[in-house]
Amino acid sequence: MLDLSVAYHRYRFVGHEFLTWLWFVLEQEPRKIEIEKFAGFSARIGNRMVLENTYHQSTETLIIKGEDVGLEEAMLSLKKGGMISEMNLIVSSDRQQWQLTVKGEGLTVSGLKILDTMETEPEEDQEAILLDRIATCEQVMEWLFSVFRIFLKTLLSDDWDRQVIVDMRRWISDRE
Repeated sequence: MLDLSVAYHRYRFVGHEFLTWLWFVLEQEPRKIEIEKFAGFSARIGNRMVLENTYHQSTETLIIKGEDVGLEEAMLSLKKGGMISEMNLIVSSDRQQWQLTVKGEGLTVSGLKILDTMETEPEEDQEAILLDRIATCEQVMEWLFSVFRIFLKTLLSDDWDRQVIVDMRRWISDRE
């Protein structure tokens, strides 16, 4: 049996590959992450991305943040062999919008915020409002886990090396 620490260090790249694949899919083939259960959900890159590039025994970190920021520097880092270690996403449904940050190393989520909330009457039950907010946060987390399952199926398929990697490399090299 593999020691937990060894397994963690051996496979932590999977989260970084997931974030890179997700950026690629969001720009090139967003229909790949359409999920029947989550009809009407869409996602886009938010206002922050962190990339890491390891040279020998040192790591270069690039942090890109700001509203409507261009991602040219991020693409340049990918061209140099960098990996996305953190990505801010804005996920939208028909009735709600969330902002969250996904960290690649442990596939952890932080900073989950509901951006658009429905107007509530002051006399409404506060407990019901809280439970509704929790339910909507659980919904976006379930959507993210479903997208990760799509990624894993793609990663483990024969198409990963033959087609997906080729398409991603072309996307990185063609992007100015």
